[in-house]
Amino acid sequence: MHLLYSQPPLAGPLKWWVDVNEAPAIPEGRTVARRGVFDTVLHAVLVIVSVVFVTAIVGIWLLFNGFFDSVQVQTCSTVFVAIIVEALPFLVLGTAISGAISAFVSPAMLSRVFPSRPGLAVPTAGALGMLLPGCECASVPVAKRLIATGVAPAAALTFMLAAPAMNPVVLVATWIAFPGRPIVMVARLVASMLTAVITGWIWLRKGDDRVLSRLVATAGREHHASRWITFVEDMRSDLVQAGGYLVIGAGLASILNVVIPQSRLGFIAGIPVLSIVFLAVLAVILAVCSEADAFIASSLTQFSLTARLAFMVVGPAIDLKLFAMQTGSFGGRFSTRFAPLTLAVAVLCASITGAFLL
Repeated sequence: MHLLYSQPPLAGPLKWWVDVNEAPAIPEGRTVARRGVFDTVLHAVLVIVSVVFVTAIVGIWLLFNGFFDSVQVQTCSTVFVAIIVEALPFLVLGTAISGAISAFVSPAMLSRVFPSRPGLAVPTAGALGMLLPGCECASVPVAKRLIATGVAPAAALTFMLAAPAMNPVVLVATWIAFPGRPIVMVARLVASMLTAVITGWIWLRKGDDRVLSRLVATAGREHHASRWITFVEDMRSDLVQAGGYLVIGAGLASILNVVIPQSRLGFIAGIPVLSIVFLAVLAVILAVCSEADAFIASSLTQFSLTARLAFMVVGPAIDLKLFAMQTGSFGGRFSTRFAPLTLAVAVLCASITGAFLL
């Protein structure tokens, strides 16, 4: 064995025949990072091309079978395409910014911004959420990492509610979705801020932090891969997930405008309390991304602005997708208490804000 290890190192082509177990591990350098980014982007492009190809084939088949000859189907498809075309740029921008924050802004960096007093940390978290865009899918793990770094749970939960609801991307999307009505954007900002801060203060005084049973006290994400790989993968994951919910939400909204008789929608919309509750429940079920929900709300012209405001305030605060993510991150005991609280506060804040501003 001594003679074996004392042999001089192999040179030339023979060096590639050494046992791979004895070869040193290849460090993760720039080449590996670039390969990972390339693979991720290629995978995302293949997914998009596949979806477009299948959609085109189905559309051509329906076209030649006379499916689009119906006036109702034409109206439904027009509303659906309009919602998708208007919302998609904001969805891409929002997921890109969210991925950048996830990859390049550490929870420890964010935790230094919060005051030590929890009562002051809650409104600070609300204001910070307005400055740092992030979709609902990203806000839950960010809140989890904030708590792990020592931020008061009430402040972290406030940030979780504020970031996807009133960041600049969402506000600009709302302003464009309701042209000539900037007061709708202002009302959304006010109602969402009130929802996040009031919920945080209630949890601070009445909530039980011990129900955060599945919270793992980690110091944040371990960057085994390049930050650019993390950015691209997080953006791809959020875009695919949020894009799917956007398609479902746009489809149901277009069907709601065409299939359901206008007399029935008019009856629901004519009762203020019932219309607010109806659109709040619809927001929970549809689970549309906050960067796109304003365009769906603007298409529901039968309902009052206050009811549509409730749709836009409730959706980013609590929906079926968020409930599942909160259960997986913090445990069922937490989500079964926090979700009803968030829903009640969001509906109340939207109703009061709409009554005064709209």
